[in-house]
Amino acid sequence: MEKTVFEKLRKFNMIMGAFHLVQGLLMIVIAITVISTINPAFQIVITQNFLNFDEVNMRLYLDSKPLFDLPFGIMVGVFLLLSAAAHALISFPKKINDMYNRDLLKGVNKLRWFEYALSSSVMIVLIATLFGIYDIGSLILIFIVNAAMNLFGLDMELLNSKRAEGEKINWGPFVWGSIAGIAPWIAILLYMFGAGGDVNPPWFVWAIIATYFVAFNTFPVNMVLQYKKIGKWKDYLYGERTYIVLSLVAKSILAWLVLFGAFQPA
Repeated sequence: MEKTVFEKLRKFNMIMGAFHLVQGLLMIVIAITVISTINPAFQIVITQNFLNFDEVNMRLYLDSKPLFDLPFGIMVGVFLLLSAAAHALISFPKKINDMYNRDLLKGVNKLRWFEYALSSSVMIVLIATLFGIYDIGSLILIFIVNAAMNLFGLDMELLNSKRAEGEKINWGPFVWGSIAGIAPWIAILLYMFGAGGDVNPPWFVWAIIATYFVAFNTFPVNMVLQYKKIGKWKDYLYGERTYIVLSLVAKSILAWLVLFGAFQPA
């Protein structure tokens, strides 16, 4: 019975990975062909801020230099391809699939959190650039803080997988991860509202914020339901399948919305 359940889960991962793969490749094609034709002026230049010295006024000032052009559309596709690669890693190498199954029996999925730490951090960096955060230092910090949020999720599972039956759940990593997850959005919203009421963001900006807030908040809700063992979530594998579905739906909607950002007026 257990073997059949895990085999179905493996096939489910393969199917979800295929959906990620097809969309990711399609986005890269659109980035290379359509965006360059429809909106060739769209370009995001990553910069480095640094202190320089004004010899005339004899004072330090904030200076900036361009580093490289961000391949925005391609990176949106990479966001989905990372998820596709994670599903393939879980599904095909037998040793890794066996490890995945053993971890699930303990209430842990290490690969999920490592993939989220990488893919969602790429996405939050892309979103940040749409709001005008181009400085490489700020983007690195946003990437690392978002990755840390997901690794707190891994820590949550690892800590609680070792607790005895009936022992109190340790919610510490959940709380610290939630705080870390807020930090990049504080920076993004500061850029968004920095101009006061003089700037009216285009529709896709509001759509991105709403989608990210609603869709990605369902992930911690799923975790809470798992640990509270509410309804079907008494079975950890039900929560695992829910994570997989949420990942596809939330990432697909968000990726296409963010890709529309490349069509904004330059």
